[in-house]
Amino acid sequence: MQRRATIAASVGLHARPAALFAEQAAAQPSPVTIAKVTDGRPGTPVDGASVLALMTLGARHGEEVELTSDSPEALDALAALLEQDLDEEPVTA
Repeated sequence: MQRRATIAASVGLHARPAALFAEQAAAQPSPVTIAKVTDGRPGTPVDGASVLALMTLGARHGEEVELTSDSPEALDALAALLEQDLDEEPVTA
């Protein structure tokens, strides 16, 4: 299964956003891959649980990525994560 998401983080999928995404991808019941979409087509997928692999995608703010997994729940959760501004510190009560 695939799902597309738009990168909301102002720095793209780099450093902190990549680490947060990789942590959540690693916690999923099925492996997750992610590919940067260029001209409507996904590129070469990388392991979503690897910070280094995520950073090599060069996915910037506003660009689209395609997630692939056997778990629709994982795709929903990870797409929702990418569509948040992961650069900002989470608000705690």
